[in-house]
Amino acid sequence: MGLVEFDPPDRFVAGTVGPPGQRTFFLQASEGRRLTSVSLEKQQVSVLADRINDLLDSYAGGEGADHAAAEVVDNAPLDTPIEDDFRVTTLSLAWDEDRQVIIIEALDRDPDDPEAGVDPEVLAEEPRQMRVVLPPSRARAFARRAQSVVSAGRPPCPFCGGPLEPEGHICPRSNGYKR
Repeated sequence: MGLVEFDPPDRFVAGTVGPPGQRTFFLQASEGRRLTSVSLEKQQVSVLADRINDLLDSYAGGEGADHAAAEVVDNAPLDTPIEDDFRVTTLSLAWDEDRQVIIIEALDRDPDDPEAGVDPEVLAEEPRQMRVVLPPSRARAFARRAQSVVSAGRPPCPFCGGPLEPEGHICPRSNGYKR
């Protein structure tokens, strides 16, 4: 697979498949008939959204403003088929000053330590990478949707902050009593 680049994509979104507590998180980019879906952890989606917002606040000025992002809202579900091309282990984010765009890279292994935590079968293959280039307004819209997707899961326990299951959970802050 190697490098798959979307500069810019027709669509770039974060989404999930499955019920709360058992969701699989995806980043999905499409351009024309080409569709790439990669799976990753909930925390990776959350951190990516936060860092995009930080980067836009620091560098994009008015182009990354909320009103500009409101014009490119995408609340549609993930495109099908939803099959991950690879599992993301490393994300990188950059601001291209000349083009005034954000560059997001998702990799299947750490380029500084390619053998760390990677299945030996995967190591035999060529590294897989997805690169997405977004203007500030689309990056802000992506970050908003990603934050919404992350927060749509199980509500947090008011005592310990852990996720609440429909049947309750054993709360360490209440000496193990079910809440």
